[in-house]
Amino acid sequence: MPALNLNGYWGLVWFRKEIKIQQKIPDRIMMLTADILGRDAVIYINGKEVAHLVNPGKTYSIDIPPGILRQGNNFLSVRLYVNWGSAHIGSKKEAPSIISTDKRITVSLDGDWKFNSEIEPAVAQWQDYYNKPSVLFNARIAPLIPYGIRGVIWYQGENNAGKGFQYRTLFPLLIEDWRIRWQQGYFPFLYVQLANYMERKAEPSESEWAELREAQLFTLRYPNTGMAVTIDIGDANDIHPRNKLDVGKRMFLLARKLAYKEEITASGPLYKSFVTEGNRIRISFTSTGTGLEARNGNSLKGFSVAWDDKKFFWADAYIDRDEVIVSSPQVSEPKAVRYSWADNPDGNLYNKEGLPASPFRSDSQQK
Repeated sequence: MPALNLNGYWGLVWFRKEIKIQQKIPDRIMMLTADILGRDAVIYINGKEVAHLVNPGKTYSIDIPPGILRQGNNFLSVRLYVNWGSAHIGSKKEAPSIISTDKRITVSLDGDWKFNSEIEPAVAQWQDYYNKPSVLFNARIAPLIPYGIRGVIWYQGENNAGKGFQYRTLFPLLIEDWRIRWQQGYFPFLYVQLANYMERKAEPSESEWAELREAQLFTLRYPNTGMAVTIDIGDANDIHPRNKLDVGKRMFLLARKLAYKEEITASGPLYKSFVTEGNRIRISFTSTGTGLEARNGNSLKGFSVAWDDKKFFWADAYIDRDEVIVSSPQVSEPKAVRYSWADNPDGNLYNKEGLPASPFRSDSQQK
């Protein structure tokens, strides 16, 4: 503890923890608090089932009915089904615990746990056919081609992270291929840019996820495409963030604009160009809507600048009408600027319609 991680494991496993409670247990409901991630989890205390969680992926407060816990030795067992290579009990910040409803009894479950992966038969792993060329297309897309189509929603691209420069060609080719096959013109193709994910870094650095987002941004050069930016609604600990409601709302705005021709602002600010003004850089955007703003009224964050050597430093930034001006005391002659260039950035540039700006860099590389 604080976290029992099973990254890379596949199958049914059991965890067991002996719990010693010194106090007399009150005749009322107790609570088990635990952060659990997996495909399925069954929790037992002293041999009695207290919870069955399907697709667990958050911190749970589980009721323990009266009469199950006792003063002295107790045993907590968890049967956890793990697939897709990630599961855990507990988090980096907090270990599981048992708490009385009046908060007078708190028992931490930190420390040693027993683990056994051989109690039950091995679970067969399915093959990653979805990663084989043409398999998903032939099985899922090709049978639909005779039918009419109004547009496409594509989600999302994390499997291509690490191949951002390839994706600059690969993704547009997919779009053009589908349009050719359907023979219904340049129908709208809407897609979701990669959300924020993984640990946040204190200093500017390179990022393969940012490179993939850049490839997605470049795809907007192709006709009748739209991109929903989700850089603010991801989850640092979950590659499949659970906030799909806001994703859907942003995609709906794009559909209204591209498919139904409504005159609305459907995207957050998109990088257009920059000019150098002495020791500062002035950045221009498209899709500014009714104006730019820093989220929650705070000062702008997430911008960095560099000399020719491409060593980036955090920059001060402020809004000047529909443009942003950035500078850093560490870079007297800035040559490049980046915004939210990280796996999990904390940029806060939005338009007044409440839509976030896409990450970008002015020093885009060609490969």
